[in-house]
Amino acid sequence: MKAENEQRTGLLYGFGAYGMWGLVPLFWPLLMPAGAVEILAHRMTWSLAVVGVALLAVRRWSWIGELLRRPRKLALTALAASVISVNWGLYIWSVNNGHVVESSLGYFINPLVSIAMGVLVLGERLRRAQWVAVGISFLAVLVLAVGYGRPPWISLVLACSFATYGLIKKKLNMGGLESLAAETALLFLPALGYLIWLGARGQSTFAAQGTGHALLLAATGLVTAVPLVFFGAAAIRVPLSTLGLLQYMAPVFQFGLGVLYFHEAMPPERWAGFSLVWAALAVLTWDALRTARRSRARLEAAPAPAPAPAREPA
Repeated sequence: MKAENEQRTGLLYGFGAYGMWGLVPLFWPLLMPAGAVEILAHRMTWSLAVVGVALLAVRRWSWIGELLRRPRKLALTALAASVISVNWGLYIWSVNNGHVVESSLGYFINPLVSIAMGVLVLGERLRRAQWVAVGISFLAVLVLAVGYGRPPWISLVLACSFATYGLIKKKLNMGGLESLAAETALLFLPALGYLIWLGARGQSTFAAQGTGHALLLAATGLVTAVPLVFFGAAAIRVPLSTLGLLQYMAPVFQFGLGVLYFHEAMPPERWAGFSLVWAALAVLTWDALRTARRSRARLEAAPAPAPAPAREPA
């Protein structure tokens, strides 16, 4: 009963995390007329403040000394921070410049890019269904390139940057709260320096647009940290296969907002390209569920280990 309650709680956290990520395109336009780089700098700055409060609450500080004593791990953290900055900045720019649908495509194809990176970087071997999914997704990109009249660069950069970020995080093997704290701490001074420079030039919107605008910019810290905390809570309570299915919620919401709320154009060739992406994801999901089911069946069929023989009394 306790396990069922834990899994139900984990699902609620998962829906909360991916639901917030899916609805975040509604938030970034509220921060205009601030530009994407200014919003990104505020996101970095205020995220550290929110994460710092969270770390104070849980009193978890021992990881800092360990990180500082390991230059390679610190360098990987700096690389992760740089990569996620590219991802965050491009996503904010794309939403505020009418590319919500194209940015949602980036997160649809992200699992497929992660698989490709596993093969190219980690030397992983793919199952037949995974090869089929990757092939379909490659065809989808070609169709979308014809539809857009150019390669879908926003989608590809978002997908590749987030997949690279995931690969680095895999090597770092740090907790979600700790890694976000380390990354934002490394980004804090450059971000704050940029905001001070922007203010000195009279180009900052933080004070110029009123209290409401300033509070919205400060809220970027919560918008960044809260879904990550929910995601961390879900990850320890639900199976990885379930979490993998939940991740499609965010781009589905983003795509729906792009088409229905922002009224972005979807000519037939884009529908064709997106349909191919969804077909690739359907193949990938089917293969993941089948593999998980087979693994579970093998574990259940395996004979129980023989009990250790009782020791004779001395």
